[in-house]
Amino acid sequence: MEPKQTQDKYEKITELAKRRGFFWPSYEIYGGVAGFVTFGPLGTILKRRIEDKFRDFFIRRFGMQEIESSIITPGKVFEASGHLAHFKEPLVECLKCHKRFRADHLLQEQAKMSDTETEKLSLKELETTLKEKDIHCPECHSKNFDTPKQFLTMFTTTIGPYSEATGYGRPEAAQGIFVEFKRLYEYAREKMPFGVAQIGHALRNEISPRQGLIRLREFTIMDVEYFFDPEEPCPWIKQIENETIHIIPAELKKKNIKKPIKTTIKKAMEKGYVKTPWQAFFMAQAKLFLTQLGVPPDKQRFIEKLEWEKAHYSLQSFDQEIYLDRWGWTEVSGLAYRTDYDLSRHMESSGVDMRVYKEYEKPITKERTVIKPVMAKLGPAFKKDAAKIVQLLQKINPKDAETALEKQGFIMLESFKILPDHVKISKEKIEEKGKHFIPHVVEPSFGSDRLTYITLEYAYQQKEDRTVLKLPREIAPIQIGVFPLLNRDELLKKAQKIHKKLFDAGFSVEYDDSGSVGRRYARMDEIGTPLCITIDHQTLKDKTVTIRDRDTRKQVRTSTKRLISTLHDYFHNNKRFEELGTPVK
Repeated sequence: MEPKQTQDKYEKITELAKRRGFFWPSYEIYGGVAGFVTFGPLGTILKRRIEDKFRDFFIRRFGMQEIESSIITPGKVFEASGHLAHFKEPLVECLKCHKRFRADHLLQEQAKMSDTETEKLSLKELETTLKEKDIHCPECHSKNFDTPKQFLTMFTTTIGPYSEATGYGRPEAAQGIFVEFKRLYEYAREKMPFGVAQIGHALRNEISPRQGLIRLREFTIMDVEYFFDPEEPCPWIKQIENETIHIIPAELKKKNIKKPIKTTIKKAMEKGYVKTPWQAFFMAQAKLFLTQLGVPPDKQRFIEKLEWEKAHYSLQSFDQEIYLDRWGWTEVSGLAYRTDYDLSRHMESSGVDMRVYKEYEKPITKERTVIKPVMAKLGPAFKKDAAKIVQLLQKINPKDAETALEKQGFIMLESFKILPDHVKISKEKIEEKGKHFIPHVVEPSFGSDRLTYITLEYAYQQKEDRTVLKLPREIAPIQIGVFPLLNRDELLKKAQKIHKKLFDAGFSVEYDDSGSVGRRYARMDEIGTPLCITIDHQTLKDKTVTIRDRDTRKQVRTSTKRLISTLHDYFHNNKRFEELGTPVK
C-alpha cells in the first residue's frame, strides 16, 4: 500500500471550507463546472465583511462615490475601450482528449517558465516551445496539441431578440464608471480630484481555471477609478511617503532579478520606479489593506509589468503579489496608471465631451499666434472657393501655417495653394482664466473571492490538537459564541437571554449547548470566532460571565451590565482582550 500523501494547506482549507460552510464547487450534483463556486453561509458573511472593509478603507475614508452598473455591456463600449481587440489569451487543444488549456499556463506549470517569459511569446513561438519543452496534456498526458490560437475571454450574449445586438459580460467594472463619468463629475460638484468605486460581479471566460477561488469565471471585483489632474500634486502623499514596500521595478525584472527591493514610497518615487505619486499612494494603501486582512508585509510585494505584459490601457502597471503555500507568489490586486486613455477613447467614440474645466487661481496671460484671411486678396484669387478656404484656415494650427510660410513660402490646404499675401499672421495676448483637460486615472483593483481565500490561508493554523482560523476580529463571520457551562435549566435560560441581548445589539452571535465546552470551543476556533462567552454558576451569583480569547485561550470575567459596550469597543479595535475584564487564573 502506498503511503498517504500529506495534504498541503490549500487542500486542508478546501476541505474545511466545504465542511464548515465557507465555499464549495458549484453544481456538484451535476459533476461541477470549473471556475464557478458557491459561497456557503459562513463564506457569504466573510466575503461580505471583506467587501465592507474595502468600503471603509478606501471609499468612506477618502470620500469616494460608489456606483453599481450593469454586468451586460453593449459591444460598442468594448470596441471603444479596446477590449475586443486585446482581451484574448492563447488557447491550445489536446488532439487526443480534446481538452483545452492556456498554452502559457502549461509552460509555466510544467517547464517552470515565468509569466514574463511566456507573455512575450507569439503564437508560433508558443507552438515551438510546447514541443521543445516536451509539454503534455494534464488530463491524458498526450503530447499532441493543435496550433495555438487567440481566444476572446469575454462571455458573449445577445441583447434583445435581434442577434446583431451583441453584448458582453463585463470582464472588469471600470468601463461602467468611465461611461458614466460626466454624470459622476457633476455629482462631485465638478471638483477634482475625486474617486469612484464599484463592487460587483465580473465574467471572464477562462480557458482552464484550476485554482479554486484564485481563478474563477464569475467573480466579484472591487475597482477604484481615481480621477485627477496630472499637473496637480497628490495631497496625501506626505502621509505615506515613509511607508515601506517590497518592489521589483521593470529595470530589475528585465534582468531576471527576482529579489524585491525594500524601500519607502518616497525613495521609490525619487528613483523613478513609480511614474506618478497618485499610483504610489494607492500602492501603499493596498499594502496596508492586505496587512489588515492578516497578510504580513514581508509576504507582499509589488512587481511591475513589462511593456508586453501590461494591459493595452496602461502606461504603468504593478501586480500586488502575496505568497501562497501552493502557488507561491500570486497576484492579489492590480494597480494601473490608465492616464486619460479610457475617457479619451469614449469621447472619441461617442462624441460626448469628457473634458473638465479647471479655473486658475489667477488668470494667466499668454501669447498666441493668430491667422486671419485677407479677403481683399483671397476673394479675387479664389472666387467661389474663398468661403471654403476661410473654413479650412480656421481648422489649421496657426504655428504650423507660420512655419510653412517661412520654410516653403506657401500653405497647402487640400488642393489650394495659399500665398503670404492671402493671409495675415500676427501675435496677440490673451488672458486665460482656466483650462479644459481630460482627467488622468489610477486604478487599484481587487477580487473579493481571491481575497477571501487569501484571508483564510493566512488565518489557518494547526494548534496542538485543533484547527484555528485566526481571522481578524472585524471580519470574522461569527463574532461571539455563547455557551451554558452545563445543560441545566437555570444556565440554559441565562445563556439564551444573553445570546438574545447580544443579537439585538447587532453582534453576529451563535448559541451552542451541544457536547462538552471543550468541543464547543474547538468548533468556534475552527470557524474563526474571536470570542466565546460561557455562562456558569458564578454568573447566577454575581452577574459576571467568562470571555475566552480564540488565539491565546486566555479567559477574563466581566459584568453582564458592561458586556455590550465592552464588546463594541473590542470589535472596533478600541480595546485589547486583556482590557475586557479580570483575568481568570
